[in-house]
Amino acid sequence: MMWSWIPQNAAQIRQLTLESAYLGIAPALIGLLISLPLGIACSRWRWLYAPVLSATSVLYAVPSLALFIVLIPYTGLTDTTVIIALTLFSFCILVPGVVDGMRSVPDPVRQAATAMGFGTLRRLVQVELPIALPVVIAGLRVAMVSSISLASVGQLIGVSSLGYFIIDGYQRDFPTEIYVGAGLIIVLALVCDLLLVGLRRLLTPWRPGRSSGETKTVAPAPVPTPMVVAR
Repeated sequence: MMWSWIPQNAAQIRQLTLESAYLGIAPALIGLLISLPLGIACSRWRWLYAPVLSATSVLYAVPSLALFIVLIPYTGLTDTTVIIALTLFSFCILVPGVVDGMRSVPDPVRQAATAMGFGTLRRLVQVELPIALPVVIAGLRVAMVSSISLASVGQLIGVSSLGYFIIDGYQRDFPTEIYVGAGLIIVLALVCDLLLVGLRRLLTPWRPGRSSGETKTVAPAPVPTPMVVAR
């Protein structure tokens, strides 16, 4: 490990880290915006969930590099190609999370909101989504980490990211670059994950164990299990 290489290339490290953050975070957030309405629809009409889940399962099984190659004739060797592909993968992870979150809302809670005069939209926004939020954010954490990891693959088609250090270090037989690239990807994923945990705690202050004197251990919300495949 050549430690002196890091300060000498600090500007490039900072630039590639910012580009990887953009390529990893944007698809997860876009995927969330797309998956929310579809997940809500699947929780309302249960017959819709089976075909949607099958379609997302098949799509998630496609290797990311293969999807990049399919998109290149239409979007070129640009950030758009990577963002579209990673948005689709994030969408595949988030749809089950949204559905599970909506199904975690107890029926008596829905009935009580209806009895209090809540309309369908108001009940959704003020009652159902806040209760489903912890499960949805759990799915977003998985999608975010996966997206940040897969963003490095974009370097294979010339899209700048931290994957550059891994590829360049391998080609030059220079392990320092590989360690820096892989380490920064891990750190970036951990930072985003911790930020989402903080956001969940901020948005759900009513959850058990929130008060300073409360020591009760709360079981984590169920997380949709992603299909891990070699990409």
